[in-house]
Amino acid sequence: MQLTMNTDFSLRVLLYVAERPDQQISTKDISDFFRISHNHLVKVVNNLGKLGYLSLKRGRYGGGITLAKKPEEINIGLVVEQIEPMILVECFDPEKNTCAITSSCRLKGVLNRAKVNFVDQLKMTNLKDLILKK
Repeated sequence: MQLTMNTDFSLRVLLYVAERPDQQISTKDISDFFRISHNHLVKVVNNLGKLGYLSLKRGRYGGGITLAKKPEEINIGLVVEQIEPMILVECFDPEKNTCAITSSCRLKGVLNRAKVNFVDQLKMTNLKDLILKK
């Protein structure tokens, strides 16, 4: 299983911002640090803002990004669930499923349990657990 770049970048942004609690962070700072496309990063940051994880303040002077919640209130599993499509195989997507054996296949159930276990493990972790102690 591989997380999408969107989920990967979202988690990186949260970690970066959480490790700098007393700073207003710019998207340029983050994109430079991780060598990520600035345009893509802006979309990721805006989405995290809409989801309530980041506070976004516009402006060259005094603007920037901060966490909208305390790190211990940001559950990594919930973040992943909100961002990651988690379509492991074609039959997980009812709109695009053309698999001929869907009605009799038992693999979907096994994969779904694995997906649930994966997310459940992530739900045992909050952002505070992942940031460097300073």
